[in-house]
Amino acid sequence: MTIQELYNIFQQYPSVQTDTRKLKEGDLYFALKGPNFNGNEFAIRALDAGAAYAVVDEMPIEHERLLLVDDVLTTLQQLAKHHRQQFNIPFIAITGSNGKTTSKELIYAVLAAHFKTYTTQGNLNNHIGVPLTILSVQPDAEMAVIEMGANHQKEIESYCLYTLPSHGIITNCGKAHLEGFGGVEGVRKGKGELYQFLREHKGTAFVYADYDYLQPMSADIENIIYYGVSKGLVQGQIEAAEPFLTVAITAGLGPDYTGNDASSPAPQRSITQASPTLIKSQLVGDYNLPNILCAVTIGKYFGVPAEKIISAIENYAPSNSRSQLINRGSNHIILDAYNANPSSMKVAIENFAKLKADRKIVMLGGMMELGEDSIAEHQAIIELLLALGFKEVVLVGGDFVHTQAAISQIQNTPFTYLPNAAAAHDWLKELNPQHAYILVKGSRSMKMEQVL
Repeated sequence: MTIQELYNIFQQYPSVQTDTRKLKEGDLYFALKGPNFNGNEFAIRALDAGAAYAVVDEMPIEHERLLLVDDVLTTLQQLAKHHRQQFNIPFIAITGSNGKTTSKELIYAVLAAHFKTYTTQGNLNNHIGVPLTILSVQPDAEMAVIEMGANHQKEIESYCLYTLPSHGIITNCGKAHLEGFGGVEGVRKGKGELYQFLREHKGTAFVYADYDYLQPMSADIENIIYYGVSKGLVQGQIEAAEPFLTVAITAGLGPDYTGNDASSPAPQRSITQASPTLIKSQLVGDYNLPNILCAVTIGKYFGVPAEKIISAIENYAPSNSRSQLINRGSNHIILDAYNANPSSMKVAIENFAKLKADRKIVMLGGMMELGEDSIAEHQAIIELLLALGFKEVVLVGGDFVHTQAAISQIQNTPFTYLPNAAAAHDWLKELNPQHAYILVKGSRSMKMEQVL
């Protein structure tokens, strides 16, 4: 079966599913394989559950609604590319070590306030999630925002081949997935594959001017739109962060700004403002400044009216364990437990240290995929906690247990070591703190949200 033939079927049944438990009547079922499962074994069950067709690469039985292909995953990605090629709209790709999902959500909120916009749902940002997101874009789309995650080189490059982004953002390059990327330089090379695609295809990059390393990475891209504290189309700084972040836009979004249509982007200049425009977000952490500035910049670039940009950002409330503030009784919990790496852990701790509170409790889960640097990076976090003078710290699982420098002086430190999130939950329940601020953070596999 050719991709065009499959696409003709997709146009009749434009809903794709890879999990029989989530099937709806009329879905196309793609029988993917994994280390511990073979979707081909569930193809007949999918048809019985209402799937219009099942795409398989192993034919369990002859059936008129089983579509045989060489490889289901490759076919899914090829179908996504074919679908992408039907659109002549901005496809905005976003990647980075930290902040990409929050940035994606903010960008989507801003663009959706003015355009029919489709985006990555949740964290579906891998080799399966990216094509599924592309295939979810409907014919009425005016904008698409695609999140790309990666833990090794050539991964972003592969996503670009079927996403065909016209615009792109690298939020930052930090100490994430060091084991797969082979160090920080490997992270920059891997994330930089998005810039390379934009460079080769005359795309547009939105670049945070205050990260020096992004400038050489983005060199020779034909269209670069900067944003930052004091340079770029949009400029802004932190007004307050106690605990929610308020950003003062100092250039680019004044009351005289009227916007422009998406087909005629704003010029590469900022509009001088007589006074700052305040955006009062519901995000915790001054490290979200670049994320907010990015969303404002993209909104302005594509002509979203200023009042819609401000309203969209102020009304966005995180609900995905990222920069959330949860009030429980007299306690205030900062839940930032969707993921963690040395870079994001450091800024979260430093931000927490700045909060004005009489009692602070830090609960950190182990950081994963750091390779040979793992113990040293966990030790660096411990030393940061000591330097900042925290009095109550719970370290959960991972390589925190192997930080010998901390273990040897445990009697003289504020640390409690626990094996998992369930034990941390019991510890917190027994402690029963009152009028405290509590930071909860850790890698996804640690499931630190269970502490609550």
